[in-house]
Amino acid sequence: MKTITQLFLFGILITNTATASLTEEVKQIQSQWAEVNYLPEGDAKEKAFEQLAQAATKVALKKENQPEALIWEGIVYSSYAGAKGGLGALSLAKHAKKSYEAAINMNGDVLNGSAYTSLGVLYSKVPGWPIGFGSDKKALKNLEKGLKMNPNGIDSNYFYAEFMFEEEDDYVRAKKHLKKAQMAEPRADRPKADQGRHNEIEQLMAKVDEELSD
Repeated sequence: MKTITQLFLFGILITNTATASLTEEVKQIQSQWAEVNYLPEGDAKEKAFEQLAQAATKVALKKENQPEALIWEGIVYSSYAGAKGGLGALSLAKHAKKSYEAAINMNGDVLNGSAYTSLGVLYSKVPGWPIGFGSDKKALKNLEKGLKMNPNGIDSNYFYAEFMFEEEDDYVRAKKHLKKAQMAEPRADRPKADQGRHNEIEQLMAKVDEELSD
């Protein structure tokens, strides 16, 4: 069973084609997220996410009819939860969940279905009842939907592989989707975000290979 100390959430990155549909204000949140998310862990990172979360909420309120703004608000709050940890992280995760669900209710297809993948990550990382709302069943359902909508995406494949590794012990399937993530088309306008995600892919691949070699 997950505990509150295991709450570590990863923001979802979106593809180049999806980026083109973002407003300038949402693009700015996206760009700042890439800078903050890969800072070293510590108080500075947590503080930076606190400020970015406030900015993301302002943009989401201003763009109340745009699911893209809600998705990026959710991404920021998810990542802020990961940086903060502890009991305080759960309220941030709940905020992210509401943002993703609101975006899905408007239009879950936008940004290549990234709201489903993001929500799936939340369900997989947050502790279950009675502490939190975590659910492996709901996590898998959303991750599968996100993967179906973006079958060649770096993040949809990475997070599906992570779930297969951590929750299903399905190392063969995990490796398959990590390879697909590695082959995803580079995002020319987001080299820092791509570099960070590929580092995570390599780290998880090493763990998968270790399990497969046993």
